Amino acid sequence: MASIVPLDNATFIRPSTFYINGFYNMPHARYYYIFFCFVYAVTVLGNSFIMGTIYLARTLHTAKYIAVFNLALSDLCGSSALIPKYIDMFLFENQYISYEDCLANMFFVFLFMTLQSLTLLALAFDRVIAICFPLRYHTIVTKTTMTLIIGVMWLFSVSIIAVLAALITRLSFCRSTTVDSYFCDHGPIFRLACNDNSLNYIMAAVCTAVVLYIPLTLIAVSYVCIGIALCKISHGAARMKALKTCTSHLILVAMFYLPIIGICMAAVTTYLHPNTRIINSIITQTIPSMLNPIIYTLKTEEVLQSIKILFKRIKVNSAMEESVKTITKN
Repeated sequence: MASIVPLDNATFIRPSTFYINGFYNMPHARYYYIFFCFVYAVTVLGNSFIMGTIYLARTLHTAKYIAVFNLALSDLCGSSALIPKYIDMFLFENQYISYEDCLANMFFVFLFMTLQSLTLLALAFDRVIAICFPLRYHTIVTKTTMTLIIGVMWLFSVSIIAVLAALITRLSFCRSTTVDSYFCDHGPIFRLACNDNSLNYIMAAVCTAVVLYIPLTLIAVSYVCIGIALCKISHGAARMKALKTCTSHLILVAMFYLPIIGICMAAVTTYLHPNTRIINSIITQTIPSMLNPIIYTLKTEEVLQSIKILFKRIKVNSAMEESVKTITKN
């Protein structure tokens, strides 16, 4: 049943539910959903581990790791906004979602995607200052500065995505309410409207530029600056050491941006089967969140050292507790 909401002289028709269509006759889709149960479990464990390590290790209480903590938080919340609902809808066939829940789902999925992108930009800022202005790094990139940057990112992200979702409420849905996607995706929903959706189209273009193209362009410019600075370093060993500090970030950037932009370009230049688009999109949104903490653990010497110190501390504390228990018994 659709509800009719009068506003001034206009009549808005809002459906009570949307139907999330998902795959089109895809064989063995159930195994695909079960795979994402595993992805979500690893994502929760990995990002919680990184956040816990940063919180407990005093050596990681730096400006850079404030941004890394925020990236892990965004990865964890982004996957939590998408995967559990995705599994519930398709593994247990609860594909109807209420109008209000749909808007909430849209808001949180896009909010954390935006935060992931902007946090990668913040980490690029950290690297470009560290390599191009090493003597001024600790005066420019302070914990206060990074906290302020992260705070502004959250405020900006919440504001722009709230506007994106709120503009859906001005649309009437008097025809189909079947969403050709795997979640309450903005584009497939506003295209279902039977009144003017030009403002939604403009907002979608603005958000795509803000979330994807502008951050990626600024990250690319930052690495051009880093490349120029590295060429000025005379010693090859020093150059490799400086470059090594960027490898984790470069891998994260490649994993996050390249698949999304590849899908966008493929959709514009050629026909993509809906199932192909859905598989590529959800893998793009979930696999980087699972791999980010693994990459930071294996590729970052500071994190590895902090983990070793924390494990040694846990062993010492356990040994002391056992000694106390033995003495108490005797």
